[in-house]
Amino acid sequence: MTLLQRARKPFRFTNGNATLVLIGVNVLVYALTSAFRDASVYLALIPGAVLQYGWIWQPFTYMFVHANAQHLLFNMLGLFFFGTAVERSLGTREFLFFYLLTGTLAGLFSLAGFAIGGAMGIRLVGASGAVYAVLLAFAVINPRARIFIWGLVPVPAPLLVAGYTAIELWSQLLGRGGNVAHLTHLAGFAFAALYFPVRHGVNPIRRLISGH
Repeated sequence: MTLLQRARKPFRFTNGNATLVLIGVNVLVYALTSAFRDASVYLALIPGAVLQYGWIWQPFTYMFVHANAQHLLFNMLGLFFFGTAVERSLGTREFLFFYLLTGTLAGLFSLAGFAIGGAMGIRLVGASGAVYAVLLAFAVINPRARIFIWGLVPVPAPLLVAGYTAIELWSQLLGRGGNVAHLTHLAGFAFAALYFPVRHGVNPIRRLISGH
């Protein structure tokens, strides 16, 4: 069996509730870090802590930590609406693997970017990298779907992804957006785009453009 064949070996399809479990874990971690403020220091992604103290778990745990209730709510709404649909299409095991892998890779990419830029003390938190990956997955799986912005304006899923990508690139290049981790968002999109051709032999760009 070749390396590519191993990478494409499918999980047994199951139809569970990983999306709801992930939301529950995020809520529990938020409650924990709210009750014990020091907990976020150990769970957030801090480049200096990873590289100097060997806290190698942080590129994984950061995606379950949130800065405040609004941050948590926004990410969990995105995870619920898009994650549920993606999980039903990919299966629970594949979806969970996809979510955790892209979120961790986005964390590692951000770690490298911040370290190269000398931002060793920055604290990265939030599920946004993984949620952005899920958004791209939704668009690739459902390229003809329309998403209603504010419940009113219908936007084709591929156009929404393109719009978010442009906004994140613009904000990252211009250094705008305050404490928003645009680099992590872009990494989520990028690793999701790599996941589909490697794991499923699907060209995501072609799917988004052609609609099939």
